[in-house]
Amino acid sequence: MPLPSREEAWNLLCQWVQSDSLRKHMLAVEAALRAYARKYGEDEDLWGITGLLHDLDFERYPDMDDPVNGHPRTALRLFRELDFPPELIHAVEGHAPYLGVPRATRLDSALVAVDELTGLIMAVGYVRPTKDLRDVTVKSVRKKWKDKAFAAAINRHEIEAFTAELGEDLDEHIGFVLAALQGIAADLGLAGADDSAPQSPGAAAEARAP
Repeated sequence: MPLPSREEAWNLLCQWVQSDSLRKHMLAVEAALRAYARKYGEDEDLWGITGLLHDLDFERYPDMDDPVNGHPRTALRLFRELDFPPELIHAVEGHAPYLGVPRATRLDSALVAVDELTGLIMAVGYVRPTKDLRDVTVKSVRKKWKDKAFAAAINRHEIEAFTAELGEDLDEHIGFVLAALQGIAADLGLAGADDSAPQSPGAAAEARAP
């Protein structure tokens, strides 16, 4: 079954997602999954595009309780219509526990393990005086981890459970995902408060894509 090219996936994302913050989140998850694919010797394009598209319908259909169109049900229908790879579809299903689809592959586990963690790491970057993700360390993430009022919507216990499911040590996992996000800091708007170079979301990632 055909996997869309990185350019095709990005264009699809731009059709569905107007929110800058959601685009950046999806770019962050893509970067983390590409890094893990390289580490595990998996298909980097499959993993990266899965991360890039995993929240495709969230802006339009955020009601997860909607049994017909709620996230990610609408996106899943579209992915099937477009004949996307079953591995991508299953991973997107598995990242929504309320759908009742068991996670069965390393990709499935990696997606849930990095999904919310990227949000926490980026939140730490946003509150740094420099607004530079490259100034963030595992220690600074762990400090905010203990602050339950910080990014309170992010479930730390779930991240811990998903990290264990993936078979990774938590601190090493945080460091690994942090490094992946630091590599696209400009795309995420976290390359420094004084970095005024204009760049559209995904531009650097597109330039790096094969």
